Amino acid sequence: MNKRCAPLLLGLLMAGLGACTRKALPTQARAEAPKAESLVNASNLDFRYLAAKGKAQIETGGDKLPNVTLTLRIRKDSLIWLSIGAPVIGEVMRAHITPDSVQVIDRLHREYYAGNFTYLRQRFNLPVTFQQVQALLTGNYVPAPTGTEPTVTTEPPMQKVVYRQQALLVEQLLETTRRRVQKLAVQDDSSHLRFTVDFSDFKPLERVPQEFANALLVVVEQPKNKPSSASINFRSVEVDKERLDFPFSVPSGYARKK
Repeated sequence: MNKRCAPLLLGLLMAGLGACTRKALPTQARAEAPKAESLVNASNLDFRYLAAKGKAQIETGGDKLPNVTLTLRIRKDSLIWLSIGAPVIGEVMRAHITPDSVQVIDRLHREYYAGNFTYLRQRFNLPVTFQQVQALLTGNYVPAPTGTEPTVTTEPPMQKVVYRQQALLVEQLLETTRRRVQKLAVQDDSSHLRFTVDFSDFKPLERVPQEFANALLVVVEQPKNKPSSASINFRSVEVDKERLDFPFSVPSGYARKK
């Protein structure tokens, strides 16, 4: 397996989040929603535990890397656990993320990292937060930040929500029937970075009224570079079926990465 595969997948997810949250997306709930925001027809996934399994295909620099398997577990607003593996090799990376900490085991290089979100900010040059990672993985709508009035345009069956703050233009496209985000697009005018996530293959979930996007296509485009992408397909998604475990321990002999 290509040794870039697992780090690139994590990096692509962080890249999108950094682009769309650098100055625009909130990390805390607003005290009072703007008038236009109240017109948004969104229904965010509400859960206590979420478990999903699937595969991802990564393409970077024009090269398609081998497929990897994904196992995702989330305890809402508390913990994100992600395992990335490959056929024959088995698990190659495991991440344990909380609002205050980031721990990653890299089995290919026999290394591990234990720290906080400074790791993700330094590794990928992106100011991401736990809440933003969770929103991307669950396909939830993210409202405009406090003091920013979005433009809401409804032409059934779609609704488009757009807002600008400084150099960023953020656009979210919702399907009005299922009230779920279908596409997120962010354009950074200063760096000319463009990030998009297409959510598709919506399927109903047991125990909750919302549908879940089983397919995500993450694309990051930057000037003078070929686009990078990650196509993620979940084959199973379960919400609140059972209390989940989040095992994480560093094997002996692994070097701590600084």
